[in-house]
Amino acid sequence: MKLKTTQQQELLATSKSSHSAPRLAALVAAVATVVLLAACGGGDKPEKALQTAAKVNKEEITVHQINFVLQRQQGLKPEQAEAASKQVLERLIEQELAVQKGQELKIDRDPKVVQQIEAAKREIIARAYVERIGESISKPTAEEVSKYYNEKPALFKERRIFSLQELAIEATPEQVPVIREKLQSAKSMAEFAEFLKASNIRFNGNQAVRAAEQLPLAGLDAISRMKDGDSAVTQTPTGMTVLFLVGSRSQPVDEARAKPAIEAFLGNQRKSEQVQKDIKALREAAKIEYVGKFKEGAPGTAGAASAPAATAATGDAPAATANTAPAPAPVAPAASGLDASAISKGMGLK
Repeated sequence: MKLKTTQQQELLATSKSSHSAPRLAALVAAVATVVLLAACGGGDKPEKALQTAAKVNKEEITVHQINFVLQRQQGLKPEQAEAASKQVLERLIEQELAVQKGQELKIDRDPKVVQQIEAAKREIIARAYVERIGESISKPTAEEVSKYYNEKPALFKERRIFSLQELAIEATPEQVPVIREKLQSAKSMAEFAEFLKASNIRFNGNQAVRAAEQLPLAGLDAISRMKDGDSAVTQTPTGMTVLFLVGSRSQPVDEARAKPAIEAFLGNQRKSEQVQKDIKALREAAKIEYVGKFKEGAPGTAGAASAPAATAATGDAPAATANTAPAPAPVAPAASGLDASAISKGMGLK
């Protein structure tokens, strides 16, 4: 079990993004006002001037370009709009100069650059398609929110903050029973670690304080049943992982506070399911022909491996989260060393 933030943390984190929408709207409005007022000053084409922030040789940089960049900056406050807009404009001017010089050198015609442009274009279109599907998803009802809240006591009503220590141990199958026996008899983690050192058994340790939503959903229920001082063992391909619960404290979350996060989480789950359904229908309706070496083992052929759904959750966790969606193409097997979820994200489908 890895002590790191997982997909589950997004459930509570998504509530923060819902509160940022008004601030974002205020920021964009503030920036637009600042730049538009600065642009006023007469001229033959006042309307066009209102949209122009600067001219670089023969090319114009517009207010819309500045706003687009600012909308992507997290944590920016409306009162910072004027200073931020000027800073962004300077970077856009430098970018425009680089673009113009690149075009002069015909870099935009370089095969590698053309390929990157096409890949970015495909990703943007695919991502926009996924977002459009999400716009049609209905909001979870109050009953659905309450049901989820009650079904996940470890996340809400019985939520705890855990102080954990983890040892990743390299061991042969013959060593595992001995290590387990010592773990049971050890009075402390320090004593157990000393045994490993004396036995020349390699291990790495780390410790962290994690809230319930920061732990993998697949193991949360098991950890929530642990008492302070308990340990849990997980078998790994190279040995075993030992998790110690050093201590914990109760920090419950009531339903009213959890509601925005649950609504966002369930909504994103529905979005992912709908995207998966649509992609599946598109694949079934399309004529897809695999060629050359890709034909061997392709879906629908003899010996083809089944492609698992690219979901973010494990165990009894919800099928998807805010940023998950199935890949439209066969998922690479684990043996390839590729992360199917990362592949989907890089193609605009996550």
